[in-house]
Amino acid sequence: MSETTFTSRDQIPVEYTWNLGDIFADDDKFLEELEALKEFPEKVAAFQGKLDKSAEDLLAWYQLNDELDVRISSLYGYASMKSDEDTSNAFYLDLKGKAMNVYVQIMSAGAFADSEIMAIPEETLAAWYEACPSLKTYRRPIEKIRKEAAHILSPAEETILAAASELKEASENTAGALRNADMSWDDVMDKDAVPHTLTNGTFVPLEESTDRILRENAFHAFYAGYEKLKNTIAATLDGQFKQLVFFSRTRKYPSTLDAALASTEVPKEVYLNLIEAVHQNLDKMYRYVRLRKKLLGLSELHMYDVYTPIAADTAMTVSFEDAKNTVLTALSVLGEDYTGLLKQGFENRWIDVYENKGKRGGAYSSGSSRPHPYVLLNHKDNLDSVFTLAHEMGHALHSWHSTKNQPVCTSDYVIFVAEVASTVNEVLLNHYLLEHAQDKKERAYIINHFLEGFKGTVFRQTMFAEFELIMGRMAEEAQTLTAEALSEKYLELNQLYFGPDMISDREISFEWARIPHFFYNYYVFQYATGYSAAVAIANRILKEGKSAVKEYKAFLSAGSSQDPISVLKIAGVDMSTPGPVNEALAYFGELVEEMEKIAE
Repeated sequence: MSETTFTSRDQIPVEYTWNLGDIFADDDKFLEELEALKEFPEKVAAFQGKLDKSAEDLLAWYQLNDELDVRISSLYGYASMKSDEDTSNAFYLDLKGKAMNVYVQIMSAGAFADSEIMAIPEETLAAWYEACPSLKTYRRPIEKIRKEAAHILSPAEETILAAASELKEASENTAGALRNADMSWDDVMDKDAVPHTLTNGTFVPLEESTDRILRENAFHAFYAGYEKLKNTIAATLDGQFKQLVFFSRTRKYPSTLDAALASTEVPKEVYLNLIEAVHQNLDKMYRYVRLRKKLLGLSELHMYDVYTPIAADTAMTVSFEDAKNTVLTALSVLGEDYTGLLKQGFENRWIDVYENKGKRGGAYSSGSSRPHPYVLLNHKDNLDSVFTLAHEMGHALHSWHSTKNQPVCTSDYVIFVAEVASTVNEVLLNHYLLEHAQDKKERAYIINHFLEGFKGTVFRQTMFAEFELIMGRMAEEAQTLTAEALSEKYLELNQLYFGPDMISDREISFEWARIPHFFYNYYVFQYATGYSAAVAIANRILKEGKSAVKEYKAFLSAGSSQDPISVLKIAGVDMSTPGPVNEALAYFGELVEEMEKIAE
């Protein structure tokens, strides 16, 4: 398939689609489970007034929660992934809404729980652990609740907040529908007047083209589409941050950032220190921008020049079958058990591979591993898609290890460590490709690709994190997030992060409108911190071999059994210090220097 193919789903061979039948055999089975789960709000509510009465009642409560966790994640996961196959399909969008509604009803019915659990005296809880050893399985989630005592409200207030939780997704869903289902563009022309399909999925591949006319045309047309909808999308972001302010203040957090990080037990200083550290190292980014400008032979470097490979004539065409083989070989350093799991995923349809009309853009891992993980791709036959495959399968096998080695209550690792396993795979893949480069040109191409990925993961995601912080502070100060204000702030940040040798074209000021992660509640900074941790872990694996691999797999298997800083220490990385971030930035500087030498 060419990188600009845009085909209907029924034309894609079945082996390149995921098999959601492993969750529910068909839609009728889904609907049966949906009806069965409608009985659970009453079963949940029956525990009210009992959780602080006996160890047996508390244990039964958590066992019920485990059952619901598994069943609801399967229900919502199926509906969500079916909807992602074609975001304009009203039937599956309706199923997704019904699944969310059941979830909200169950959550609302259990809103009393945290207050009751916090009311248990310490000495009583200690005695219960001794009298009922099975309760010790739930010590970690119990301790997390009790630690947040200052932010838990009365049972009646918790019931209201739980009922209102469905509103949290309204802005994100609206913006997502605009981007994925309602927006469309005319074809864009290359230098030979050949038309190319422009979509959210094809935009970046078009920007990677060696044809500068095509890149420029795609860039201007793409952002012109977002400029037309800037006020609508700004309104969705304004709604998103208004609800974040509401929930954070209701729960008595100092800020929306504090509220977001509390559930993941990440100190706020980690977020702020990341931004500061990157600011102090922007000289490395500026150096890379100058190098790119020089190697492309341009008098002016524009934003539509940042994705195309510097060594364009060595650009790789990689089929999905070749991508799988490359990833398997590159990750063999992690052992036969790890590559064996990769093969299972490849052979048993865990992956939805190609783009089709209406399919959700980008890529993701489902985050669940029951019965196994699922991965959504929009594969193009290029090197970036090889890295995407390695990245998303890193997520998938992290979920697999956590699910298989942890009880349900601690099997879901927190967001802060979520990008580590995926990026370890990318670093190992990059090392493998550099080792096997055929000549300087190919090596330069691979280094450029990795530097561009690094730019996108560390520098760019930190820029996004800073923009998100700005939006949060504006909302907290009762400022409306207008399109004009957002565009002005975004353009300023773009100029700061790319430096004086980059022309920050006017259209880039609308880029905020296309970023779905701004609806993920201070998520993006973890790409940068996760990348930094991953560089340190991958370096250990490459230098120390089996002992580092063993510790890394212990990390993969730890889930949320400890706070995330402690979990990462299992793999030998201490994110409470600036060391991992500095190591990652130093690695970026080393690769820039090597690229400069190759170019001499």
